[in-house]
Amino acid sequence: MFMGEFEHSIDAKGRLIIPAKFREQLGEHFVVTRGMDGCLFGYPMSEWATLQDKLKTLPVNRKDARAFVRFFYSAATECDLDKQGRINLPQTLRTHADLTKACVIVGVANRFEIWSAERWATFSASAEANFDDIAENLIDFDL
Repeated sequence: MFMGEFEHSIDAKGRLIIPAKFREQLGEHFVVTRGMDGCLFGYPMSEWATLQDKLKTLPVNRKDARAFVRFFYSAATECDLDKQGRINLPQTLRTHADLTKACVIVGVANRFEIWSAERWATFSASAEANFDDIAENLIDFDL
């Protein structure tokens, strides 16, 4: 399970350090792709396979399903860690998440997310201010 919040910087070549706690769970290869809310999603290969199985069931005759799958898969990249525990993120992904220098890597149960520090601060402040309302709206999920 991925959890926690870690701050790292992305360098000019697009390399970003993945937290040591996450590296153990990720293994040698994993996938990073566009996420929602202006961040990137990272998945261990086992979780990626599970997600792929679900995405394959989306109806091809639905325009929104086709658009989602295209957008999600088109930027997906298989990542390998270098000796320093870094990954190299392609420009497409850096642009999507507005990654230029300061980044925040967040554990979210079965995946991790990569945020620009500015976007994460904005999201986090909003979520904190509305946490009680958000929790109340999720009451039907038995949380």
